[in-house]
Amino acid sequence: MVKVGIIGATGYAGGELVRLLKNHKYAQIVWYGSRSYIDKKYHQVYQNMFRIVEDVCRDDNLEEMADQVDVIFTATPQGFLAGLLKEELLSKVKIVDLSADYRIKDVSVYEKWYGIEHKSPQFIPEAVYGLCEINRDKVTPATRLIANPGCYTTCSILTAYPLVKEGVIDVDTLIIDAKSGTSGAGRGAKVQNLFCEVNENMKAYGVASHRHTPEIEEQLGYAAGRGVTLSFTPHLVPMNRGILVTEYASLRRNPDGSLPSYEEIRAVYDRYYGKEHFVRVLDKDVCPETKWVEGSNYVDIGFVVDERTGRIIMMGALDNLVKGAAGQAVQNMNLLFGLEESEGLDLIPCFP
Repeated sequence: MVKVGIIGATGYAGGELVRLLKNHKYAQIVWYGSRSYIDKKYHQVYQNMFRIVEDVCRDDNLEEMADQVDVIFTATPQGFLAGLLKEELLSKVKIVDLSADYRIKDVSVYEKWYGIEHKSPQFIPEAVYGLCEINRDKVTPATRLIANPGCYTTCSILTAYPLVKEGVIDVDTLIIDAKSGTSGAGRGAKVQNLFCEVNENMKAYGVASHRHTPEIEEQLGYAAGRGVTLSFTPHLVPMNRGILVTEYASLRRNPDGSLPSYEEIRAVYDRYYGKEHFVRVLDKDVCPETKWVEGSNYVDIGFVVDERTGRIIMMGALDNLVKGAAGQAVQNMNLLFGLEESEGLDLIPCFP
């Protein structure tokens, strides 16, 4: 049995971790960390857990937790783990970090985009970027630190990755338009996320400056074999869960001057994702919808070739709290401990 500790267990991503791990055959949560609700019963914070979780919330003492658990999930704001991580901790326990502290390999890029000083850059080189469908072979029982990708990045990267890797698109023309439900902003009270601000409204934010941009560029840059610069614009939409990305890029023409056909492009996607449990490449002319993945760890991908413009429109959808956060973290935990990757995650999407 894998003993689990969660820091930030009362945030949205932390709450989703609890929901998933309570149905995991080989995991036991022994520490529900929450600075805001110390000594309060967990089900009093999340009433949906009434008669399911009787434990009380505890503090975020990483040192004490590390002596009691096998893995720690840190569902915390940027800078939290970086400010506390020490070699003594990693020598005792594995850590899956849901923040961005160890996702970006260039510390100067992290500090520029996040506006904070990184307190433990010495651990960045060993952190594995835990996008399982791409880096599965790097997540082993010897791995100590996982940088768990976020929601926008997971959806954006997986949607384009095969075509970037195989040179099917001109990555310099890539534009990513993304939409997110309000839970992506976290559980903290913010005026811009109040019901009256969000309902019957839709808005772009972080235009030309969203901090997930360099993460997407870095990972797609690895696929392209060179540096990548792209446009990424997120939008807030009035729904609880879900990410939908629509990506546009120019197709590279075949040697005879023709555009790649649907069948040729589909073959590329199938080569990368045909055997993936959680990536579903949809049928021709079927465009992903967030409702089709809600509450699940699936990513749905579709695409349309626009012969008139010579471009391709790629689309991806996922649940930002599951595959975009907690579900992906559990996927990584399963790999860390040699378990079936889908354990605890075979969730049928909710509909309607």
